[in-house]
Amino acid sequence: MTVRDIGLALLVIVIWGLNFVAIKWGVAEVPPFLLTALRYIGCVLPAIFFVRRPNVSWRILIAYGLTVGVLQFSFLFTAIRLGMPAGLASLVMQMQVFFTMGLAVFFLGERPLPVQLGGAALALVGLAAIGSEHLGAATIIPLLMTLGAAFFWASSNIVNKQAGRVDMFAFVVWGSLVPPLPMLALSLVFEGPEAIVGLFGISPLALGAVLFIAYGSTLIGYGLWAVLMGRYPASVVAPFSMLVPLVGFAAAALILGEVVTPLEIAGSALIFVGIALNVFGPRLLRRERPA
Repeated sequence: MTVRDIGLALLVIVIWGLNFVAIKWGVAEVPPFLLTALRYIGCVLPAIFFVRRPNVSWRILIAYGLTVGVLQFSFLFTAIRLGMPAGLASLVMQMQVFFTMGLAVFFLGERPLPVQLGGAALALVGLAAIGSEHLGAATIIPLLMTLGAAFFWASSNIVNKQAGRVDMFAFVVWGSLVPPLPMLALSLVFEGPEAIVGLFGISPLALGAVLFIAYGSTLIGYGLWAVLMGRYPASVVAPFSMLVPLVGFAAAALILGEVVTPLEIAGSALIFVGIALNVFGPRLLRRERPA
């Protein structure tokens, strides 16, 4: 990768890491279902008028929009609204790597390598260590909801694989047509009309958070990521995403003042090592075989 493209990759990682702080600010004033709807309205407008629809069926686009939008982000935003720390959420969401691996076995017939299974086991031990810090009903529910969000992110990855090689930016924009109406309906039912009325009185901080989530994290982040994935092999670009939790933890500590317990640090380290084994293990094995 060129120095400029490495810089672009790191910019995306910083944007995605800061996104968890923006979510924390956003859900403090905007209810989760409504915030999810606003995120995807921002993704659609005005980009839908300038981006050609990708060459995939509406069935695939609807499945993607439901899994990544209606399910993933409604779970994640609700979890953070209920008290899930932003930094910890940025790490737990990376469990999608292992959910994707498991779903690929059942739906795509893929077979993980032993080193990947070892990485998954290590990450589960780390997750259990973190979970032991959140055994109370008030704290375990946000953790489980974040895991649910990671599962639905993994589900969207399977849908994405079924779409084949497409323009990812266009795929995200057109898939974003799906979530707004269901999420607005859910917001009206569960959060009430006053949630929408309350938008007229939100603070500049919350408004900036909504705009950052919609345009910064999604359109700019995914747009730059799609450019890099088009220029380089996925094996070169994808490992950069492992840096997102590091930025998420640092931003949450510096900006939000979140404190991480020693047990959460130990569990996070195990999850991070497990993800590293999953990402880099197969590549290292391929290098050793010719030797």
